[in-house]
Amino acid sequence: MFNNRKEILFTILTGFFVTNAVVGELIGGKLIMIGSFTLSIGIIPWPIVFLITDIINEYFGKKGVRQLTFMTSGLVVYVFLILFLGMAVKAAPFSPVQSETFNNVFGQSLWIIAGSLTAFVASQLVDIFVFWVIREKTGKRLIWLRATGSTAISQLFDSFIVTGIAFWLPGKISFANFVNTAVTGYSAKLLIAIAITPLIYLGHNLVHRYLGAENSEKLIDETASEVIHPSQVG
Repeated sequence: MFNNRKEILFTILTGFFVTNAVVGELIGGKLIMIGSFTLSIGIIPWPIVFLITDIINEYFGKKGVRQLTFMTSGLVVYVFLILFLGMAVKAAPFSPVQSETFNNVFGQSLWIIAGSLTAFVASQLVDIFVFWVIREKTGKRLIWLRATGSTAISQLFDSFIVTGIAFWLPGKISFANFVNTAVTGYSAKLLIAIAITPLIYLGHNLVHRYLGAENSEKLIDETASEVIHPSQVG
């Protein structure tokens, strides 16, 4: 089924990437308080998406992240279509989950869905760009800088896009509240991006152990050559 450990690794990373992204979209309607920050409960799975994005960028390049991003976006749309069909069907009188409860949990507005998906795709593409700009300047050094730096900048776009489309454009909040909410959300995401930096090194260590140090370094070098010096490939 799989030809080598590289394919198995990419499949495992894909599974975790898609699962966490879809779950993040599904549970995102619940808001929580962490100190003075008001955040979506989706803050639990999304750091895993950030982490896997960085690992795939490192070992499989721009193409790998782009493929996963667009595939995941399509799957999120599919999931919400299924949910809308589910909301259209009335629950049986004896159902432990009644229609009103089901619809309240999964019936996010189209604006929120549109904002979330747009923000996801845009932030992922920004992440890819920033990651490889830093990678080209620093080489294989400073893993934390390209990983955390790309996440920090991409999440700035994510915070303003999702808040703007979901709440400001439809007139649910004022421009001042839009900016305040986006800045607050971004501040929390920035702190999380910094906090998970050790996990980036743990992820690299696990990949190296699984593939072997020599194979890992070879894969990193091949990926960088394809992205940074494409004319030298082939």
